[in-house]
Amino acid sequence: MNGLLIIDKPGGMTSHDVVNRLRKITGERSIGHLGTLDPMATGVLPLLMGKFTRLAQYFSSAEKTYTGAIRFGFSTDTYDAEGVPAGPDTWPGLQPALTLDQVRVAAGRFHGEMEQMPPPYSAKKIGGKPAYKLAREGKPVELKPATVHVSGFEIDALEGADARFSISISAGGYIRAVANEIGQDLGCGAHLSSLRRTQAGAFALSEAHTLDELYPLAGNTEALETLCVHPRSILPEMPAVTGDERALGRLRNGAQANLPEFSQAAMVKVFADQRELVGIAKRVAGTLFQPVTVIG
Repeated sequence: MNGLLIIDKPGGMTSHDVVNRLRKITGERSIGHLGTLDPMATGVLPLLMGKFTRLAQYFSSAEKTYTGAIRFGFSTDTYDAEGVPAGPDTWPGLQPALTLDQVRVAAGRFHGEMEQMPPPYSAKKIGGKPAYKLAREGKPVELKPATVHVSGFEIDALEGADARFSISISAGGYIRAVANEIGQDLGCGAHLSSLRRTQAGAFALSEAHTLDELYPLAGNTEALETLCVHPRSILPEMPAVTGDERALGRLRNGAQANLPEFSQAAMVKVFADQRELVGIAKRVAGTLFQPVTVIG
């Protein structure tokens, strides 16, 4: 089964758990997700299936949007609600000293390009080993800051100890780290108490399907394919072009071919018909293209 399916990930499952469930539902072994969601988090989890996994490289820089809550009063070792508290809850002593305006001022510095230190409990590799495994073993975790871009960060409300927020951040950014830093800036400690991804690149929550929706369709490839994102909607930044039989034959064999595409875009999606994606091609000159990823 080839396609891109958007799942509304439930809380309490890892992204890999979702992949395993989808393998059982679809019967397809080759499945990969586009951007890990922590077990606590819910929301948009795009998954590539079958030959479409070859497209993963084109999604690596997609911005993601989240809503959630930051809980003030104490930090945790994982920077979220699943971690071990770093100390007692100081929230009772913070009321009513901590105000919505103070939180919004603290959030104001998280805008544009900035350096972010990943959490010690993260999937970042250190010497080929995920940082969270070293942290669990009590070994030193020496991570390097990464450059991220925050295009929007709004504190919507302060409800008791929880600040409700929405944020749009580049791939590789950690909302847990943002929550932890705000707690440090305000001197009261904080951690991420809830998180829901509402958008991943071009894919929104409105397109997502729950696992409960999919279970009754297990083994029904035709029905499952109707729930996949239309192939022409994938990678919307690339124009779609339909090639003739001769051009498609050349591209499938790795040879250059002329296509009726005049936008001057550097990369295009090549189709055999309305839905059959043949692959991704790179413009050489004019209407001459070189295949870079062949799907079928």
